[in-house]
Amino acid sequence: MFMTAIYILVSCMIVVFINMVYLMIVNKFVNSRNKFSTFECGMDLMTSLRLPFSLHFYFVSIIFLIFDVELMMILPFVFCFKLFNMMNMFMMIYMLMLFIILSFFYEWWTGLFEWMM
Repeated sequence: MFMTAIYILVSCMIVVFINMVYLMIVNKFVNSRNKFSTFECGMDLMTSLRLPFSLHFYFVSIIFLIFDVELMMILPFVFCFKLFNMMNMFMMIYMLMLFIILSFFYEWWTGLFEWMM
């Protein structure tokens, strides 16, 4: 019984090894234009990929993520009102809201919200 299990395991390993060698040999010779082209939602490229990227879109996405995470930090306070002291809860919410407002004014001051420069 034990020897048959070993024979089956060794034969499966040999088959897998032969398939891996075959796939490595076949894939080296199959080179087509579609394999090396970029995937662009199934459409052919009309322009070069080396176009300048507007950093404002990047900054807006970062700002969205920061404020989204900060707003998600406010949500647990609603569930913790009965568990903690009210004065401590209001101080934590006040500090978090102060941080959000200060970060908003800092981003406004540095000009991240200005689209036309």
